[in-house]
Amino acid sequence: MEKFEKLTAVAAPMPASNIDTDIIMPKAFLKRIDKEGVLEGLFHDVRLYEDGREREGFVLNQPEYRSAKILVTGSNFGCGSSREHAVWGLEKRGIKCLIGSSFAGIFFDNCANNGVLAIVLPKETVSALIQEVQNSESKNVTVDLEAQTVTTPSGAILHFEIEPSRKEKLLQGLDPVALTLKSEEKIKNFEEDYFKKFPWLA
Repeated sequence: MEKFEKLTAVAAPMPASNIDTDIIMPKAFLKRIDKEGVLEGLFHDVRLYEDGREREGFVLNQPEYRSAKILVTGSNFGCGSSREHAVWGLEKRGIKCLIGSSFAGIFFDNCANNGVLAIVLPKETVSALIQEVQNSESKNVTVDLEAQTVTTPSGAILHFEIEPSRKEKLLQGLDPVALTLKSEEKIKNFEEDYFKKFPWLA
């Protein structure tokens, strides 16, 4: 997975609360266990009419937000089922960062495991950021993971907290497999010792 260090990009406001994983990635697009087709499925039912035309009111269809790599979300974003496809779709769409007041727990972990930074800020701070992104001429927000700051379009600097191990995984671009492989030598040594003690299990 790609490292996340610093990102300056268009931020799109998605202020509704309780946007669940069935909205982010409808169940019709869960038939595969790989990432093929997830881009088509992302926000499918709210992004498109039944005949395939784009819904003009959906934020990511609007010209000023089409290139967005950051979403500023309402509370409890990613609730519902634990489907990882929801995060796969966001990542495939180029969404690298989510900023909200709260996220569903499993969804929050799925983000970190797929290189998407989910930032938690106070509800009133998120509401103010949504208003700023909606009303300012510039839609660009800068996220600096090392410094743990978000710079708004007006230049205001917001500080956020993040668990050190989560921060390090994102900075280094380590998914769970890559993180495990950092201990490959220790794992091999354990296996060798274990099978010496219990050779009938080899």
